[in-house]
Amino acid sequence: MQDVLEMRLLLINGPNLNLLGKREIGIYGKTALETIESSLKDKASSQAIELEFFQSNFEGALVERIHQGMGNIDGILINAGAYTHTSIALRDALLGTNIPYVELHLSNTQSRESFRYDSFLADRAIGVVAGFGPYSYELAMQGLVNYLRTPK
Repeated sequence: MQDVLEMRLLLINGPNLNLLGKREIGIYGKTALETIESSLKDKASSQAIELEFFQSNFEGALVERIHQGMGNIDGILINAGAYTHTSIALRDALLGTNIPYVELHLSNTQSRESFRYDSFLADRAIGVVAGFGPYSYELAMQGLVNYLRTPK
């Protein structure tokens, strides 16, 4: 049996995601961020993956956390929230650190307001997962893990 590659992943959640379960339930659902993180941590640990979590409503804090991942993190899962559509700084941080990442969203951004159609992150992401509610996080993690475990 082949040894399982251990890896470290970072899940970054942007503005207002701390309000999950309380905010616009018709769009984002009733599941709190802590519940999503707990479920994801269990799935990660069963695959020999160390998963760290970071949430901030402040763009600069998100940029700093991405920078701190250099040399310490194998991949990033990022739900940048509204910053997906506005932040060149987040894009530059992700590209500057050269850490593979997957963009994810709870809702299907393509079925919402037109200003949500464009992403500053998507074109350089390993993949984008959107529209599956809390399950988007699990799908994004599995996609990133598969990418990282595939020999290049």
